[in-house]
Amino acid sequence: MNSSENAATLMYGPNGFRVVKPGHFVLCAASGAPISLEELRYWSVDLQEAYASAELATKRALEEQ
Repeated sequence: MNSSENAATLMYGPNGFRVVKPGHFVLCAASGAPISLEELRYWSVDLQEAYASAELATKRALEEQ
């Protein structure tokens, strides 16, 4: 199965996200791990990226400074 099969495309906002292309998951920008939309809690509005954990989100934010 293609890893992008059933992957959603989202637009990330400060208080939530909007589904642009329906799917079951997004890929973590830092680890490449799939994140189900129900489990998605961390993302960057500026970079429009999703993260699997707070640790990965913080690491990525620090890289951008």
